[in-house]
Amino acid sequence: QVQLVESGGGLVQPGGSLRLSCAASGSSFMLTAMGWYRQAPGKERELVAVISNAGSTNYGGSVKGRFTISRDGAKNTMYLQMNSLKPEDTAVYYCNAKYTIATMWGKGTLVTVSA
Repeated sequence: QVQLVESGGGLVQPGGSLRLSCAASGSSFMLTAMGWYRQAPGKERELVAVISNAGSTNYGGSVKGRFTISRDGAKNTMYLQMNSLKPEDTAVYYCNAKYTIATMWGKGTLVTVSA
């Protein structure tokens, strides 16, 4: 059974950086893409970034130029490098994995951007 475990969240000052990781256990067979989503208090979950098996990426408009998504296929791990963080980036960040037959979610990791 596939499990997604996020790590790397925490408290950071505005302008700072964090790197999130998502480790996927189990088989990567039929995995087509992975991504990060986030949900701020009182708001809907939104796309942060996705990366396909071919390495193509797509970013939410508010993070373009500041965040970078990447994958290490050998380790079944995905990363999100977040730079120039803003208070509005505060949210729970969720790892997402799309398979041909299902979509899996991690439990989330909290990122707080505050002085």
